[in-house]
Amino acid sequence: MSEDFFDVIVVGAGIIGASTAFYLKKQGVSNVLLLERNQIASGGTGKSAAIVRSYYSVPVMARLAKEAVNLFHNLEEEIGTNGGFNNTGFTVLVSPEWLDKAKEVISMNNKLGINSEFIPEREWENTLPWLNPEGVGAVVYEKDSGYADPVQTTEGFVKAFKNLGGVFKERTAVRELIRKGDSIDGVILESGKIFSEAVVNAAGPWSKFLAEGVELELPIVSVREQDSIWQFRTKKGMPNSPVANQIEATYMRPMGDGRWLLGRGYPKDYYECDPYNFKESGDEEFLDDLYKRCCERIPGLQGSKMINSYASLYDVTPDWIPFVGPRDGIRGYFDASGGSGHAFKTGPIFARELAEWITKDKVKDDFRQFSFDRIKNNQMFNQSFGGNRV
Repeated sequence: MSEDFFDVIVVGAGIIGASTAFYLKKQGVSNVLLLERNQIASGGTGKSAAIVRSYYSVPVMARLAKEAVNLFHNLEEEIGTNGGFNNTGFTVLVSPEWLDKAKEVISMNNKLGINSEFIPEREWENTLPWLNPEGVGAVVYEKDSGYADPVQTTEGFVKAFKNLGGVFKERTAVRELIRKGDSIDGVILESGKIFSEAVVNAAGPWSKFLAEGVELELPIVSVREQDSIWQFRTKKGMPNSPVANQIEATYMRPMGDGRWLLGRGYPKDYYECDPYNFKESGDEEFLDDLYKRCCERIPGLQGSKMINSYASLYDVTPDWIPFVGPRDGIRGYFDASGGSGHAFKTGPIFARELAEWITKDKVKDDFRQFSFDRIKNNQMFNQSFGGNRV
């Protein structure tokens, strides 16, 4: 092929890559190319639990999550589809050990304008009839949160990007970045080279290989994350919203027609794997344990039938917070990976602020810390809850 040129090339059509491409076009970048090795949302994005919530202990993550919740409420106006967003609220079952930290989180989030509160214990029996309250320290409820459809959302961003004149190519793998000295100047495909002023590496678990191929350190590991879909027949009532259960370390969210998605949260064992070769079905021992944990807290789940199980990948950074932004000493390269389980809900807001950083060299003070440079600057994020619950 001829040596084409684009202002910006975005590698990866998961939620961060797709929404970054959209916001680059929205902010006036003339020629933007979005490349995807498989198809839209075919990696971790498409298998995300897609819970949209604001319960974070890290202030900047809480801010971004709040803006993400607001965006999902207005997503159809922004990109032409509502992304399957359901404003059901979001419930957190807090363990006694984390009660004091939960109080700090609620206080901080309320100051940010996040609509979250404790449900008084005297109301649990009436408002949470499905709950086994034994061992529960507190219950937090976020009225404005909910869940969405990750594929529909990501496809919506790609369609909106194309409607603005962006170029999208799927099943087009990037084999290598083009580096000349301290500059990244484009990408190499099977069919040849494409040059650009800037490249956004939003390739998820595969971003590590692209970076390291041109001698850029990217300390991301791929870990396997299992979820399962269950058909419930209970007549005892079910939650009305997604539930994060910090006591048994589980999460769940409705899928409609009596089906629910169940998964495990932190703390649990995480195992590094090869993103090119990993088991994509669930493990029987894991699923049995997950089911027992969920039934212990919500007894009405007993007798449910598992419909499906599967595994996808988290691309995890050392502090479980994404790398987003440019790096000192290298021109034309921008990280947008290491979602660590947070990328779906916050991805479009990461993308919006990254696009402004790229186009205007303008960045909010709190957002600057997401750059990979936080490692050398000794500015790693400190989390209260650890793992993928921050």
